[in-house]
Amino acid sequence: MNHAKQHYDGLTYPKVVVVGGGFAGLEVVRGLANKPFKVLLLDKQNHHCFQPLLYQVATASLGADSIAHPFRRTIGPLPNVAFRMAEVQEVLPERRVVRTNVGEFEYDILVLALGSTTNFFGNQQLAEVAMQLKSISQALDIRSDFLQEFERAMVLREENDLRRCLNFVIVGAGPTGVELAGALAEIRRTVLKREYREMDSELMRIVLIDSNDRVLKNFSEKSSANALRYLQELGVEVQLNTRVAGGDPDHITLADGTVLETNTVIWAAGVKGVLVPGLDKAVNERAHRYTVDRTNQLQGYPGVYALGDIALMEEGDAWPKGHPQVATVAIQQGRHLVANLLRSSNGQAARPFTYLDKGSMAVIGRGRAVVEMGGRSYGGVFAWLLWMLVHVVQLVGFRNRIMVLVNWAWKYLSWKNTIRLIIRPYVREGTAVSRPAALEGEAAPVPHQA
Repeated sequence: MNHAKQHYDGLTYPKVVVVGGGFAGLEVVRGLANKPFKVLLLDKQNHHCFQPLLYQVATASLGADSIAHPFRRTIGPLPNVAFRMAEVQEVLPERRVVRTNVGEFEYDILVLALGSTTNFFGNQQLAEVAMQLKSISQALDIRSDFLQEFERAMVLREENDLRRCLNFVIVGAGPTGVELAGALAEIRRTVLKREYREMDSELMRIVLIDSNDRVLKNFSEKSSANALRYLQELGVEVQLNTRVAGGDPDHITLADGTVLETNTVIWAAGVKGVLVPGLDKAVNERAHRYTVDRTNQLQGYPGVYALGDIALMEEGDAWPKGHPQVATVAIQQGRHLVANLLRSSNGQAARPFTYLDKGSMAVIGRGRAVVEMGGRSYGGVFAWLLWMLVHVVQLVGFRNRIMVLVNWAWKYLSWKNTIRLIIRPYVREGTAVSRPAALEGEAAPVPHQA
């Protein structure tokens, strides 16, 4: 194994291993490009995924390649950066080694930017039956699922079976849940009504459930009220102060005993950090995140940093319980860490991180969105246009920006979700959803419907 410090252009530089190529990881990689560091990016995927637009892939508005960007296209021109497609299994801090499924990698500086995964809050029953939306493959699963349910409904005769096919339950009324519900409601009003004319589109039911007393709980009351009104205008059934207790492949049960018949449950109720074994002293079990100081360094592990969703940083009275698990935090922490690493290389002291809250936004269908900036709340068409502008600018790669703009333009001019392709069908065991064994792009068999 090579020494931790690597030679680059005849000089010896510290080796920085970045685990995770999300918003924070990419900021670090690009920020250290052509700087006195040898950088290695590790990720189990070969691409960056723009997660804020995953719901549009799931609802057939965008293709997967519109929001994904290959890592090698980003790092190819960067002479001091390398990439390995690898899944991290363990960190060995006493040896300064990251162990992966493709071998071990030494580091001088380790940056963990693994992001988050779905939090089912210990409900294993729901974890087995509910769909998730944290990756492109999961988004494609949802897209295939609702299209298959439409096709199944066309040949069913029993009303109970028909309604179960067309009942879509979304758990969690945060931005992801609200945006998904709004997009499905628009599909009911346009695609289902126009292209499935032999079926009553009003039979499609979209239920949004949340245990809080309002949607978009982390937004202002004005924005929450506007979002609720937009959802209701689109015909979404919103059930607040409601908790899901359990579920089976063909129904879910609420805490009050109510049973909702459905084949499709999408869980958007919470997230937790993706942690790796070996750094247990810094883990906050309650938050399922790493406790870090104001420079994002893990407590008890010099030279190891955590960014974004997995970092729990107490920032005075402003953020006593840590920062929100959103992209803006990850981006700002990534940039701040780069600045501190460059300061350290010049013999200067690191500076503490301060989060600049630039606001929040969520879209609820065409011409309907809520945006909070500068202490003010905006809604309607202005907020919708602002939401589109911000998301296009944040996309990685010029090609992706153009593709998204073209797809949006066609969708909003034609009133059609154009990418309604069942390329990788869902296979159901009974009525339960299970992941197909086929690779993406290969068709897995769908059980015959009588």
